[in-house]
Amino acid sequence: MADQAIERTTVDASPERCLEVVLEFERYPEWAKDVKKVDVLQRDQEGRGTEVTFRTAAMGRSTTYTLAYEYRDDPIRVEWKLLDGDIMRQLDGAYELAAADGDPDRTEVTYELVVELVIPLPGFVKSRGRSRIMHTALRELKARAESE
Repeated sequence: MADQAIERTTVDASPERCLEVVLEFERYPEWAKDVKKVDVLQRDQEGRGTEVTFRTAAMGRSTTYTLAYEYRDDPIRVEWKLLDGDIMRQLDGAYELAAADGDPDRTEVTYELVVELVIPLPGFVKSRGRSRIMHTALRELKARAESE
């Protein structure tokens, strides 16, 4: 059974800056500590990754998965679906980026994630893993977007 999570944070950077960080897949290992390697396999006409392979640390081991990305405007939305993964059946999600309280220099970031692993795990292990993913997705993204 898939686990779902939605979390939000406010970033002191514009939605465009946050989107820039999200789209710089090859630079994820610089700021997302569990991401070890990223390969962009395909890009759209605007140069954005549409098929991206990640190697990450997960539950004491290395895991590899490939995501397919789609992009939407108004609000800015980056969605992904799992194409292939060695320990998961589903890894789908989205970032939604919008000006926070109408301030163009602050961003309300909403992160959505649906995960289903190949093997069942105890609830506390899944909870810890979900917490780690959400931490990277929001707090480490926030730190990166606010630092440059």
